Amino acid sequence: MLFAIICTDRPGALELRKATRAQHLAFLESHKASIQFAGPQLDAQGNPSGSLIVLDVPDRESAEGFAAADPYAGVNLFESVVVRPLRAVFRDGQMVA
Repeated sequence: MLFAIICTDRPGALELRKATRAQHLAFLESHKASIQFAGPQLDAQGNPSGSLIVLDVPDRESAEGFAAADPYAGVNLFESVVVRPLRAVFRDGQMVA
């Protein structure tokens, strides 16, 4: 099942994000089989200000566990984290539903 994990950084946390980025990327690499998409959300100046991750995992508990285990969560980077189920209707250039 697909889940979107939508994270918003705390204000003024760009340096914390930069300092933790290597650990975050290693975490993503270790879960690459489940990740459909991952990338930062950008502010008006083009700086990272949050994250968007789309996971294919068995259930919500798995998605929430993934979000909680992210090194960014471990350093309290995020002001908010929302986990929502998702259904794909268009993927890889084709309609799927």
